[in-house]
Amino acid sequence: MTRAGTGKTYASAFAMRELGFRKVLFLVHREQILKQAVKSYKNVLPDDISTGLLSGNYKQTNVDYLFSTVQTMSKDYILNSFDKQRFDCIIIDETHKAGAKSYHEIINHFEPKLLLGMTASPERTDGFDIYQLFDHNIASEIRLQDALTDNLLCPFHYFGISDLEINGNVVDDNTDFRFLVNEERVNHIINQAKYYGYDGDRVKGLIFCSRNEEAKALSDEFNKRGYNTVALSGNNTLNERESAVQRLEMDCNDNDVIDGETPLDYIFSVDIFNEGVDIPKVNQVIMLRPTQSAIIFVQQLGRGLRKAESKNYVVVLDFIGNYNNNFLIPIALSGDRTYNKDTVRKYVREGSRVIPGCSTIHFDEITKKRIFDSIDRMKTTKKMLTDKYNQVKYKLGKIPSILDFYELGEIDPMLFINYSKTYDSFLRTVDKDYKISFSDKEEHILMFVSSLIVDGKRPHELIMLKMMLDGITVDENTFAKELRKKGEKYKDADYNSAKRMLNMDFISGGDIKKYADIELVSNQDFLKGVINRSISFIENLHHIEFKKELSNLIEYGMLRYKNMYANHDDNNMVLYQKYSRKDVCRLMNWDKDESSTMYGYRIKHNTCPIFVTYEKKDDISDSTKYEDIFINNQIFSWMTRNGISLDSRESVDIINSDKSGLKICLFVKKSDGEGTDFYYMGEVKPVKWTQTTIQNDKGKMLPIVNFLFKLENSVREDIYEYLTK
Repeated sequence: MTRAGTGKTYASAFAMRELGFRKVLFLVHREQILKQAVKSYKNVLPDDISTGLLSGNYKQTNVDYLFSTVQTMSKDYILNSFDKQRFDCIIIDETHKAGAKSYHEIINHFEPKLLLGMTASPERTDGFDIYQLFDHNIASEIRLQDALTDNLLCPFHYFGISDLEINGNVVDDNTDFRFLVNEERVNHIINQAKYYGYDGDRVKGLIFCSRNEEAKALSDEFNKRGYNTVALSGNNTLNERESAVQRLEMDCNDNDVIDGETPLDYIFSVDIFNEGVDIPKVNQVIMLRPTQSAIIFVQQLGRGLRKAESKNYVVVLDFIGNYNNNFLIPIALSGDRTYNKDTVRKYVREGSRVIPGCSTIHFDEITKKRIFDSIDRMKTTKKMLTDKYNQVKYKLGKIPSILDFYELGEIDPMLFINYSKTYDSFLRTVDKDYKISFSDKEEHILMFVSSLIVDGKRPHELIMLKMMLDGITVDENTFAKELRKKGEKYKDADYNSAKRMLNMDFISGGDIKKYADIELVSNQDFLKGVINRSISFIENLHHIEFKKELSNLIEYGMLRYKNMYANHDDNNMVLYQKYSRKDVCRLMNWDKDESSTMYGYRIKHNTCPIFVTYEKKDDISDSTKYEDIFINNQIFSWMTRNGISLDSRESVDIINSDKSGLKICLFVKKSDGEGTDFYYMGEVKPVKWTQTTIQNDKGKMLPIVNFLFKLENSVREDIYEYLTK
């Protein structure tokens, strides 16, 4: 499996040469691709190997290497004319299409030594297991980032450009056709195309549109303005398509005529150039449609990523409106498959940092906002989770464990947990092959670990659980030894906090009732200062499948800790990672979970976490519209709750924090659309404080204190811009 533009055909040709196969069938789904494939193979194969075409227009079957369309080969009279062992190897191009009956008829007829599938898009959503055709053997998998790193693709410069407001309305998924092709939008597209330019003597561009009528109308408008363009669709003949591609790739000026044909500046299309067509000289790709699929996005991007002798880079212009699926753009560009919202936001913020080599990514500020809004609206649906689950199951040829998703870099396993409380619960709802069942108590234990511990934000509870599974008595010495093996420093406060979690002393509110039947730790031993498994927990562990599932969760949690949270500060938190109020209570070693009543801040146990939602809702009361704002990337202006004066205890505590050692930690999220978690901004120190007032809903002026805090760490540029713009 390779990303678009990485030379799958050439890779297969070299493989055939090295393997020494003399009889090969190369299958494609479109005749247009056949000649390209033959050309590539002839450049690699020895001269004594003959090649031929089998399609509607060609019947060259008496050859060593036969290149055929699926449509032709699958015809009964043609298929039956070939011996079952005629070919040493059968290569299927664009294998993701091989779920069709015609492919199966061909595969079932022949008995090759090797069946090789190639695709840039192995992911299917129709429930068909492509991988089973190949016994779940994946020879090689190259993603966009890998291909760029290995210099297999032409570098690209991507620009996310805000699409135009037309009659006061931003282009969206439902914009009327006539507005998409009006004069104002056409001029906007042309001006941006000129501004961002291309590499080479003249533009050789592909423009992808939403529908064929739009492509035709825009092509006409471009031609009126002096460009030479055509619109192509599935209705055009193969000869018409090939002619257009040849004209686009001409190395001559606009006014030159070669063999009676003038060069093309642009080809407008909807989806006929998504895959399989080789147009190496394309130096500009323009996208004028909403992104409905990350796969199709990369396929269209890939049309410009072929290397060509005269091309140093390709310019990609993506006109982005208020589309529902804008969140798919950073997913496609980054190659990230986790669908974790915070990860997707990170890719938008960091832009070019996520792309290897000299390629660049840039979003204008309006576009960034549109994408962030789309990410906020992004929902984890059962269908999406099921599709992702099946893709991994098909790839592995077995029911995947939660570890498989993490190790393969597929969808973030926490999405399964957040959706169904446990991974086991999700499996029971979507996979009829899953036959394992757990008792109610076992389910509750899995839920407890999944909800409160498995995220890996602290390793202590996970290490304790692992020791308990192994039958090891946990005391200060044994625990400290295990902790140091993980590169962690031992602290009494952390140790005692983790003990409270596993003994259920930390939990509060609804969690007490939810986990009332759980008893992991022997209370008798706990009173003696050590942790051992309770009799009840020992009985649960006799269930092998339960123990295995719990062990998988612990290992998954430790992997998350290692990859995301190991580089933490003295507060057990990592700068710019996200934490909930409950997380903060636990990680700052509070006795109880007091997140339900913490609200904006709380001073307790010589700590003061402050939680700020940067963009306030319009409908909140006047008395809570606090002017919490970054003055710059090092100074933050913050207000206490109303009714507080400089003489109030909490004001005095904050003012005297240097003397008392009070740890004041700042947590910020952009808006409520991000959910319940906040970015950890590190510790802050008060540098100025002022008594002021705030007006309540009834017009009464209430006392309030305004603090200026200096951040211990200046806010990283991308985070700062994201929060403040």
